[in-house]
Amino acid sequence: MLFNSLQFLLFFVVVTILYFSLQFRLRWALLLAASCYFYMVFQPAYILILFLTIVIDYIAGIWIERTASPNPRKWLLILSLISNIGILAFFKYLGFFTENIALLFDALHLPNLADAVTNGTNRIFVGVVKLFGQSGIDSFKDNMNILPIGLSFHTFQAMSYTIEVYRGNQKAERHFGIYALYVMFYPQLVAGPIERPQNVLHQFHTPHTVNFEEVKAGLMQMAFGFFKKCVIADRLVLFLDPAFDNPEGHNGLSLLMATFFFTIQIYCDFSAYSDIAIGAARVMGFRLMDNFRTPYFAHSISEFWRRWHISLSSWFRDYLYIPLGGNRKGEARTYFNRFVVFLCSGLWHGANWTYVIWGGLHGLYIVLDIAKDKYFPVGSGQRRSDVSAANTNPPVAQQKAIVTLPRRVMGILFTFVLVMLTWVFFRAVSVGDAFLILGRIFTLSPTDPLQSSLNRTELWFSFGLIVFLFLKEYFYFVIPTRNTTRFGMLFVIIAFLTYFFGVFTSNQFIYFQF
Repeated sequence: MLFNSLQFLLFFVVVTILYFSLQFRLRWALLLAASCYFYMVFQPAYILILFLTIVIDYIAGIWIERTASPNPRKWLLILSLISNIGILAFFKYLGFFTENIALLFDALHLPNLADAVTNGTNRIFVGVVKLFGQSGIDSFKDNMNILPIGLSFHTFQAMSYTIEVYRGNQKAERHFGIYALYVMFYPQLVAGPIERPQNVLHQFHTPHTVNFEEVKAGLMQMAFGFFKKCVIADRLVLFLDPAFDNPEGHNGLSLLMATFFFTIQIYCDFSAYSDIAIGAARVMGFRLMDNFRTPYFAHSISEFWRRWHISLSSWFRDYLYIPLGGNRKGEARTYFNRFVVFLCSGLWHGANWTYVIWGGLHGLYIVLDIAKDKYFPVGSGQRRSDVSAANTNPPVAQQKAIVTLPRRVMGILFTFVLVMLTWVFFRAVSVGDAFLILGRIFTLSPTDPLQSSLNRTELWFSFGLIVFLFLKEYFYFVIPTRNTTRFGMLFVIIAFLTYFFGVFTSNQFIYFQF
């Protein structure tokens, strides 16, 4: 079910009340049942895929812990990872790769091989989709899209468990229900944060009582998450969707405005989901990791990626960048490793060349940013973190220098523009559309009329909301809730504004498709 729905609000209230009403030994069962229901509202049959990965990784974790010999332990881990990646690859990437292989064969004038690849893939897809009913077949026939909701998120979370057990950082979970809950915990099941077992598993073994300070903090975070999603993100969609869906019919000024609005919308949309997820868990006493820290105030691309989608960035750092060699094998290899991480990050977001280009651009940005700091330092004595965009390197102490306010402001604006331009590829329907949009943006005329489905009042209101968002997150990233009276007033005001100014069109969260 969608977070931005009355159904979820009722679900959350009922589950939370029941959670604190039950004895501790029964709470995991309630949360697991609630999480299963939450997921099955989206796609009932696909829960079988989720349970398959849960069973595989649960058994693998115990076997890895019990096995003393290094080689068998390694093979058990590899088998577990292959099963997870294999399921993800089949549902998310098989069509993408076979389509591109077929195009390659066509380009090489091998049409028979191209037809064989396409037909074989279609038969495999249809055979699997039949297991999930006629609706799945119809979806496949329409757009080759049978991706289970949140598959990339809970696959990465499951993989982190077996890797950490293998590394000896986490004991294998013997309680099957608790392990299943670790993968399926409903607040962060569909779109993260992507948690580590060290942070979450022990919390399911810990009794929680009602902590009113945590309840207030959680509810306030949820409230502002709803505000960002319904009032800001979904309002901006009304302007940007027509522009991106039909770029040929829009001029450069309109496409530039749409790109700016999407830059704000995707942040509000994704961070809103994280806020609601973290807040809902916090009300029940669970603490999930932060996923965003005002990323658009970053003064460099490296800093941006230390603030954006932190759970995914740190996942790629720990489980891809460092195993590739990190920064331990020379400068050229460091650049290569970081670029590979971002290509993989782009592909993780979707089976489309637009996402790959988006990731590649950020990888290029990071390499250039690091090279700039090395060969053109800001000044003597600067201390900067040499962390990659994916948080792929621990901080490196450098010389210390004072960064002036104008320089920092210019850095923030320059970083924002770079990030905004890459979002064109992220949102565009195709690579061709993305280049068309960028071409019109770079050749826009100041006299172009603004083409908008919103009237002037709505546009100015949208800009006012964006200014309010930046001011709020600059001065009060976390809204204080210690004073109960102030909390009550602010909570009611935010709820009131969300209800009266929200756009309730059942828009799902962007990252649901990943």
